[in-house]
Amino acid sequence: MRDKSTIYIPENPVSRFLFSDTRSAIIWLFIRLYVGYTWLTAGWGKIQNDAWVGENGGKAVEGFVKGALAKSQETADVAGWYAAFLENSVLPNAKLFAFVVAYGEFLVGLGLIVGLLTGIAAFFGALMNVSFLFAGTLSINPLLFILATWLVLAWKVAGWYGLDRWALPKLGTPWSKKVE
Repeated sequence: MRDKSTIYIPENPVSRFLFSDTRSAIIWLFIRLYVGYTWLTAGWGKIQNDAWVGENGGKAVEGFVKGALAKSQETADVAGWYAAFLENSVLPNAKLFAFVVAYGEFLVGLGLIVGLLTGIAAFFGALMNVSFLFAGTLSINPLLFILATWLVLAWKVAGWYGLDRWALPKLGTPWSKKVE
C-alpha cells in the first residue's frame, strides 16, 4: 500500500532499460570485461613484483606516496588533507597498503570478469580510482572511475552474463525476502 503523502516519480525508459532490463546486460558485459581485465592485469603485475608484494613489499607504495607528497608541495594536484593522510597513514604502513592494493586490484578484476558481486567489485574499483586521482595520478583512472560508477548503477543487470545471475537471487537484496 502506497503512502498518499509520498510522491513516486516513474523511472524514465532509458534508465529502466540500462539499469533494470536484462536486454542491456550485453552492454554491461563488454564494459565489465574491459574494466575487469584492466584491474586484473594491473593487480597481477603488482602481485608478481617484489616491490609490491614480497621481500621488498611496500617500496613501490613508498615511492608513489613520496611523489604525491612532492606534488602537494609544488602544485595543487594533491589536496593538503589527502597529503596528510598519505604521510601519516599510508607511508608508515606502506607494506600493508601495497598488499591491499595489489590483491584488491586483482580481486576487483576477477569479480568483474566472472560477474560475481559486480556492483560491490565495481564500487571498490571506483574507490581505488578515486584514491589514485586524489594522489594526483591521472592515467586511465578517470575513465575507469566513470565506467565503474556506471557498473555500480547497473548492478542488477551488469552481472547477468556472469555468476550474479545465480548468486543475487540466492543472496537476496536488503529490500526483498530471500528467494528459497
